[in-house]
Amino acid sequence: MPGVTLVNAGGPELEYSLYRAERRVLEIQAKLHRWAGDDRHCRFDDLFNLVCDPAFLLVAWGRVRSNKGARSAGVDGRSAFYIEARVGVEEFLDRLRASLKDRSFRPEPARERMIPKASGKMRRLGISTVADRVVQASLKLVLEPIFEADFLPCSYGFRPNRRAHDAVAEVRLLTSKKYEWIVEGDIKACFDEISHPALMERVRERVGDKRVLSLVKAFLKAGILTEDGLLRDTETGTPQGSILSPLLSNVALSVLDEHIARLPGGPA
Repeated sequence: MPGVTLVNAGGPELEYSLYRAERRVLEIQAKLHRWAGDDRHCRFDDLFNLVCDPAFLLVAWGRVRSNKGARSAGVDGRSAFYIEARVGVEEFLDRLRASLKDRSFRPEPARERMIPKASGKMRRLGISTVADRVVQASLKLVLEPIFEADFLPCSYGFRPNRRAHDAVAEVRLLTSKKYEWIVEGDIKACFDEISHPALMERVRERVGDKRVLSLVKAFLKAGILTEDGLLRDTETGTPQGSILSPLLSNVALSVLDEHIARLPGGPA
């Protein structure tokens, strides 16, 4: 990227490079969001170069490195801290970008980890390798502003600058006016049951770049390495714990939002 040089140390030089990269990414995201909002039928055909852009990869690294899961390793046994100390940020991102550009990049299976839920049941998390997390984060930086232009205001889950408390406040506001009843429901194993063909069809409505589509599909099909050491294929769903999963689940569930919005008296 012109004007931004990746550095191998974690000092002020990296912080400054990251600052400049974030400014560039925000500018491009604003354009993507504006273009998507101006034309609801626009399909974006040249997004892969943004996913591979050094600025996007550096910002993606910053998101992964600052995440509380930075100490967690995927199936390759390498954490973000390991890469920072032993490999170096510059070399790691250079290699990752090269593998994306020459199409040799292949997502690894996510490492399964079972964690307890408040109900006493267990939740299955998928821990990706750091390289996969960075690519997913870069994909999200590119795709999220596009799909955010399509999501309805009634959608609150896993969206930027929106919280569950905002949804509660909206419900309270509506019940103080003309609405007299609330329907509460739950989608059983939502992340696990999402149909890949239906999801990809939805993604294709906005994304025409086959390289990006192949990358998204590759993550969906990467598989899970169970705690028993067995490799399980992923024919449906997107792993909980994946950086890309919340966005993809919203893309899938936006069909339901739009259907309800078309009903008489549905939300705007």
